[in-house]
Amino acid sequence: MTLGRILFIAWVGSAWLALVAAEPWPQFRGPRGDGTSMSAGLPIEWSEQRNVRWKTPIHGRAWSSPVVWGGQVWVSTATEEGDRLSAVCLDLDSGRIIHDLKLFDVEAPQFAHRFNTYASPTPVIEEGRVYITFGSPGTACLDTATGRVLWGRRDFVCNHFRGAGSSPILDGDLLIMNFDGSDHQFVVALDKRTGQTAWRRERSIDFRDLDSTGKPELEGDLRKAFGTCHAAVLDGRATLLSQGAKAVYAYDPANGQELWRVEERTSHSASTRPVVGLGLVFVATGWSTGQVLAIRPGKPGEVLDANADADPGTALQVLWRAKRNVPKKPSLLLLDDLLYGIDDSGVATCWEALTGKAIWNERVGGNYSASVLGAERRIYCFSEEGKTTVLEAGRTYRKLAENLLADGFMASPAVAGKALIVRTKTAVYRIESMP
Repeated sequence: MTLGRILFIAWVGSAWLALVAAEPWPQFRGPRGDGTSMSAGLPIEWSEQRNVRWKTPIHGRAWSSPVVWGGQVWVSTATEEGDRLSAVCLDLDSGRIIHDLKLFDVEAPQFAHRFNTYASPTPVIEEGRVYITFGSPGTACLDTATGRVLWGRRDFVCNHFRGAGSSPILDGDLLIMNFDGSDHQFVVALDKRTGQTAWRRERSIDFRDLDSTGKPELEGDLRKAFGTCHAAVLDGRATLLSQGAKAVYAYDPANGQELWRVEERTSHSASTRPVVGLGLVFVATGWSTGQVLAIRPGKPGEVLDANADADPGTALQVLWRAKRNVPKKPSLLLLDDLLYGIDDSGVATCWEALTGKAIWNERVGGNYSASVLGAERRIYCFSEEGKTTVLEAGRTYRKLAENLLADGFMASPAVAGKALIVRTKTAVYRIESMP
């Protein structure tokens, strides 16, 4: 091999490493929306006294996850009562607060369950702009350099019933959000430049089998969902996947036309983000009799009952379903041909992604709301008690490390180069291996 060839390969390698190190974390679950990171050199062990580069307390009470772009970390927050809604920007290098911006005053906040907060949706960020929503109380687009509000919307009517939880995503020039309340259930796409509505699509499921026991709190829950959309290309077609109450929907992201849906009427309050790979869509369906479904995408107009035993003769199929140790709040993780999840009570499972066969099923311990992170053939699990368990990805269960911080995790992690950016109930941390 010539010296020139060696130097070229070295340059390509260094350029790739620089690209990976600079990979932003722009939305809930990262650049691909699936909880995976291409970064190398992430820490495995830490504590309050070790490998913490900085820790910055954040006022208020909020479960939104951090997003990272261009040397900034953004989170949303709110007062415990929900009457003031804010955005906070931190310097990635130092943890110093750059912007602390009150975005909305709310005269009469809706009810939010104690397990939720008034700032649970995660922002989405791109070059020069960050988009922050609190659900129906307000959505705003900010200039990331100045903190100036470029546009805002406060006109979406939706009773979130237990509080908002769905995070926005960007797809081209569209900002797309789920609104699944006890009164209205729809998906809306806004022109990200102006905030004007590009399209709005009402959920098509009829809720015909709602429990009519005279308990309005139950009927409200059965209409509710907290999930986040996911944009993907399925069978060569741009597709918006959106999980509502009792159904998983596929839409045309350009106009909101429904392409197909899988109905799962025994579950409700879906809270995760779909994961796509190996030609399949993987979802956790929510509360009651929640399941993990592996869905083979269908053709326009097809509708499928997820629990039907007979082959309906459609392209749309549930390839497999799992009912044991199903996550209700933490999203799933797909690495190669294995699907991983941790349920809310701390049992981790590894399934064969194409068959649904459980490879291992182990109790990690703790309670979980944050979604798992996959990086460097490792799986990071962040508990509500502040424990992070690091597992080795693969067909054999192996625990690599167990770490504890002073407060618990409700937010999902972000990655910035060789650092983890994590939010506990009271602070944001930058964690990385330090000499």
